[in-house]
Amino acid sequence: MKRLVAVLLLLAVAGAVDGDERSDGYCKHTSGSTPRPHSVTITEFGAVGDGVTLNTVAFQNAVFYVRSFADKGGAQLYVPKGRWLTGSFDLTSHLTLFLDKDAVIIGSQDASQWPPVEPLPSYGRGIDLPVLIILSTMLELICGTGNNGAIDGQGSVWWEWFRSHTLNYSRPHLLELVSSSDIVVSNLIFLNPPAWSIHPVYSSNVTIQNIIIHASSDSPYTDGIVPDSCSNFHIEDCSISVGHDAIVLKSGWDNYGISFGKPSSNIQINNVQLQTSLGSALAFGSEMSGGISDVRVAHLYVRNSHTGINFKTTRGRGGYIKDIVISDVEMENVHEAIRFTGYCGAHPDHHYDPDVLPVIKRVTVKDVVGSNISVAGVFSGIDHDPFTAICLANISLPITTDLSDPWTCSNVAGFSDSVFPQPCLDLSLNSSLFCFSLETFRAIAEI
Repeated sequence: MKRLVAVLLLLAVAGAVDGDERSDGYCKHTSGSTPRPHSVTITEFGAVGDGVTLNTVAFQNAVFYVRSFADKGGAQLYVPKGRWLTGSFDLTSHLTLFLDKDAVIIGSQDASQWPPVEPLPSYGRGIDLPVLIILSTMLELICGTGNNGAIDGQGSVWWEWFRSHTLNYSRPHLLELVSSSDIVVSNLIFLNPPAWSIHPVYSSNVTIQNIIIHASSDSPYTDGIVPDSCSNFHIEDCSISVGHDAIVLKSGWDNYGISFGKPSSNIQINNVQLQTSLGSALAFGSEMSGGISDVRVAHLYVRNSHTGINFKTTRGRGGYIKDIVISDVEMENVHEAIRFTGYCGAHPDHHYDPDVLPVIKRVTVKDVVGSNISVAGVFSGIDHDPFTAICLANISLPITTDLSDPWTCSNVAGFSDSVFPQPCLDLSLNSSLFCFSLETFRAIAEI
């Protein structure tokens, strides 16, 4: 059977120029060149913003038209006030998609609006089911932005289909960047994703800033921002509230991810507010078979969540999670502050090798303050494959539950300093020399 994959709105990009976003909504080159010399409005292509008329063809025709300006400085596609119902459409090179503050792009619930293609090679199938309907091609893009205009996936019907096990294919994402580079996504609101909100995959030089993402707290497995086999990636000044993982880093699934071999690396996350009732505010994995490394997270604010920080993998994944620094974290009303687990995640099929083990090492979590925390930490490495050089420093997690031990540890080794409550002995055996510092790592790399 041919496996198919698909998204509500796809920005699939392979670009070549740096861009940033101006306060007036335009994108400009970092060299200081002028804004887009050409501009069109979606209504010029017959679109109607009444929330009922299907505008898929109008968006497709508009993009086809502005493609002719790619070698002339690019163009802006403006979406004015209204509710614009559409299926999946691509954006093209040197294009700014700009949404008015009262504009809402609404994802159609008609699955025929998403043409089928092959699944991502690092996954082999869809996350929910082996069969999906997702549009995925490679184009070029500079910037998707707005005055806090919105993209609404109308996810409630998809959530009900998921719960009732009546899906015939995996749920679509709101925004997918495939094989993309030099991207800015800013000043937009993403609402009610059927599954994930923003999924950049095989992409580099991506900035996501000033984004709001919201899904119902009980929405099943709705994720916020999911960098997947990406490099040189920057997330800042975002607010995310979803049902599952707010920000989660990935890099492929079992043997498919190992064979594809594209890691997620050099990722910076700064000043984000995260909330998730059923999942993790910040997560790594469990699909991490291509590897995840060189990640710096700072100024993380976690509220009303099940798990604050979560590293997850399982046998058969292979790959690695290493060289991570997470600092300046505030947690409030969080059930479980920190989790490392080697027993999380399903497999795409029966072709994985359970003897291929993942590596988790050189992870530092420091400068964390919590309130109303139920469990300080759970660290569960894999038998004969322990997680190593896990370092905790300057952490205060007052526990509200009557636990005999607020920390649980097995198959883990590391270092701790100035941590309350006192962590388990496994995290007190190593010297601080084992601890990873991103600054030290970079200094060594430059020698």
